[in-house]
Amino acid sequence: MRRLLFVALVLVAFSASGALGQASKAKPAPAPNAVIAFEKGDVTLEFWPGDAPNHVKNFLDLVRKGFYDGQRVHRVEPGFVVQFGDPQSKTLPMTDPRIGTGGPGYTIKGEFNKRPFDRGVLGMARTQDPDSAGSQIYIMLGPAHFLNNQYTAFGRVTKGMDVVDKIKVGDRIKSIKVVQK
Repeated sequence: MRRLLFVALVLVAFSASGALGQASKAKPAPAPNAVIAFEKGDVTLEFWPGDAPNHVKNFLDLVRKGFYDGQRVHRVEPGFVVQFGDPQSKTLPMTDPRIGTGGPGYTIKGEFNKRPFDRGVLGMARTQDPDSAGSQIYIMLGPAHFLNNQYTAFGRVTKGMDVVDKIKVGDRIKSIKVVQK
């Protein structure tokens, strides 16, 4: 009888571990997308949480708080980047020397990865300190592989690069909204 009970317990244990193993192999929920509503049109973004989980979370948290709504683009380098994310751009004149220096009041650790900085990729701006990113992001207008493994790539534009190509310094972000896929 004890032997039969032991065999039954072993079978239950193996069955449970198999079920747990199957549950752990379930696909994680897909990362949400975001839509940036510029005055010139909409831009849809997808994110890479597998490559830069903290950067994706940080950006989406700021979006959900309305952090970027009403900000202006403070940097455009033709063939290189469109950059925004300085909260001072909501109120300061674009000629103010402080434009481009603002952030959320904290920084996050770099998550350099193997994603190449090609056209449409989202990167997180930072100072010379690799762990100084906060809220300023840039959208690549062209490839810049010298940024690879030096800055964090955390997503890409999936729709609206024609809008990004038309953006000028001072253009305003009406809103950014998180949308589920």
